[in-house]
Amino acid sequence: MEELFQTLKITPKDRTLYERAFSHSSYVNEHHLKQDYERLEFLGDAVLDLVVADYLYSNKQEEEGEMTKVRASYVCENACYEYAKSLEFSKFIKVGHGEKNDGGTVKKAIMADIFEAFLGAVYVDLGYATAKRVCEKVVIPFLLDPTVNFFSDYKSVLQEYVQTEQKTLVYQVVKEEGPAHNKMFTVTVSIDDIVLGTGTAGSKKEAEQVAAREALEKMAK
Repeated sequence: MEELFQTLKITPKDRTLYERAFSHSSYVNEHHLKQDYERLEFLGDAVLDLVVADYLYSNKQEEEGEMTKVRASYVCENACYEYAKSLEFSKFIKVGHGEKNDGGTVKKAIMADIFEAFLGAVYVDLGYATAKRVCEKVVIPFLLDPTVNFFSDYKSVLQEYVQTEQKTLVYQVVKEEGPAHNKMFTVTVSIDDIVLGTGTAGSKKEAEQVAAREALEKMAK
């Protein structure tokens, strides 16, 4: 992990935080450890959200609605996965044997979560200024690259349509399968009781986005 610290030009004070940030629940369970990355992920998600919002407010002139859409694009699972790939996180991720055999160290959902957990560790260990500097080094170049498009906030687009047409929008989890550390969720989205989209992903949030995208594609035909 030393090369990662050198790349980001950070000097950790509490290395156990970073060990935890890269520890998936399957690894923690196998080795009878106390905590996996999830609490740090919760914190890192908020840090990333704030840094991107701060950057957009300070450097762009868009209205609130447009800034909200752009921010959503650069804090979503697809984006965090690309950030993690750019830092070669798969070399440091620790998963259990079963998860490893299933390609856990390169799974999108796990890599995306661990990017946020890593940011959470930086924030706890070195403070907001350092966490912001890490985000600026890793995230902002993607935001400035006109060829990059992480847009995935299909739910917001669908919600705007429903509000305009005064229709009823409902998301429903219809299937939940897999072990606790590797859940897969299937979600349907209905408009006025008609199912228009179905999505399956490693989180309810991402499954809802997939379902919303399918609904929008059907409505566009």
